[in-house]
Amino acid sequence: MSEKAKGKKEPTPPEKTGPKPAGKPAEAAPAPPTPEPAPEGEKPAEKPVEKRKGRKRPKVRKKEKGAYTRYKIDAAGLSRLRPYCERCGPGFFMADHGDRFACGHCGFTRYKRE
Repeated sequence: MSEKAKGKKEPTPPEKTGPKPAGKPAEAAPAPPTPEPAPEGEKPAEKPVEKRKGRKRPKVRKKEKGAYTRYKIDAAGLSRLRPYCERCGPGFFMADHGDRFACGHCGFTRYKRE
């Protein structure tokens, strides 16, 4: 079989570029179109807003709260401010959402009595 039948392409010769003629002046670019005034009662077309280019701001991470925020120390001793999760056991505090307690680990929710 020939090389053309196998799917190979023959190399193409490089294009010849000669010097540009010095006698012809360069053509001027056409003027941009002028916007037409909007008819009465209609809003004029808004220009697209360009985004600012620059560095991205670093993400602000919350400081992790320590264990001291979950306990209260008084004359009677140490007391927990929030309950432990009933499913997960000791060590997993439930979040206080005003009308309910919720576990962030398993999703268990216990509603407060009013």
